[in-house]
Amino acid sequence: MSVLDLARPEIRALQPYSSARMEASGGQLLLNANESAWEPTGDGGTGCNRYPEPQPAAMVDALTRLYGVRREQLLVSRGSDEAIDLLVRAFCRAGRDAVLIQPPTFGMYAVCARIQDAGVIEAPLRRDFTLDVDATLAAVTGAVKLVFVCTPNNPAGSVVPHADIERLVQALAGHALLVVDEAYVEFADEGSVADLLDRYDNLAVLRTLSKAWALAGARVGCLLAHPDVVALLRRIIPPYPLPLPSVNAALLALSGWGQANARAHIDIVRAERIRMRTALARLPGVRAVLPSQANFLTVRFDDAGAVYRQLFDAGIVVRDVRRYPGLDDALRITVGTPAENEQVLATLAYPATARGAASLKSPAMDGRGFAEGSAT
Repeated sequence: MSVLDLARPEIRALQPYSSARMEASGGQLLLNANESAWEPTGDGGTGCNRYPEPQPAAMVDALTRLYGVRREQLLVSRGSDEAIDLLVRAFCRAGRDAVLIQPPTFGMYAVCARIQDAGVIEAPLRRDFTLDVDATLAAVTGAVKLVFVCTPNNPAGSVVPHADIERLVQALAGHALLVVDEAYVEFADEGSVADLLDRYDNLAVLRTLSKAWALAGARVGCLLAHPDVVALLRRIIPPYPLPLPSVNAALLALSGWGQANARAHIDIVRAERIRMRTALARLPGVRAVLPSQANFLTVRFDDAGAVYRQLFDAGIVVRDVRRYPGLDDALRITVGTPAENEQVLATLAYPATARGAASLKSPAMDGRGFAEGSAT
């Protein structure tokens, strides 16, 4: 059985849009795409008057080297979010198929499914936020085409051992595509499961440059998968997913200097994560600090709402995760620079003093009482 047998037949048969860049490349006088012949004011020679490559060759090459895969196993996308949406649209028929998730987990899996009118089946994580392989497999129905696993998990920070991933992908063969979201894997002790791609055609891995590579604003991510899955998604991805400034930012981040800089920051985050977990656990009002292999810590408080307001009054915005199952007393705190982390600790330990010393400007609040832009 081919992994494509799981996909929607109408997508397999779809004649994709053929852009000017897809049909012809090279040349000196470009008159095939109805672009402006003039660069925009202040462009500085970046060539933004021209459409970018659909899958920029230099960036694809850099990412394949980084992730240890072949070109035909990689699809560049606008962050992981676009890849999630493409997978749901390609594999789930509206009103008939479903995805399987393990809450609490990243919310976009369910959002993309519901936009597609696909079902959402839940197999909750254990009380300690580890994945229950048996419960996950028991929840799989004939309608399930995609099983999403987030490791390290957002918002809990727990990891799924490689052996569990391999057990899942083996059991799902012929039934569903296992999608492993590794947005935070650079911060974890265990590495990627991308080394399994050559052995299992029903495995897909999501990667992003938003977190460890400091490019959240550039929106650069990718899907690693069997070449047939990549080719299928290329049928439905927009013709020019990444703008030139994002491509250029990614190439700089993936250069030798950029990688050395990113890895130095990853080391700082990992060290600060240990320090912050120890310090937070000692503070009054803290019930527990969940173990985390990501770049954040999820903390249980006696009164999480009061702590959220206390931090906000000091100009510090953290993520309120109380709406997630099993986390009704918790806040998620990103590990920042040592100075930023110290300000968090000082605010929690000495709220009045820290409020008076805070130099950060309080961000605007939306109508729900959450800080604007805090949706990731």
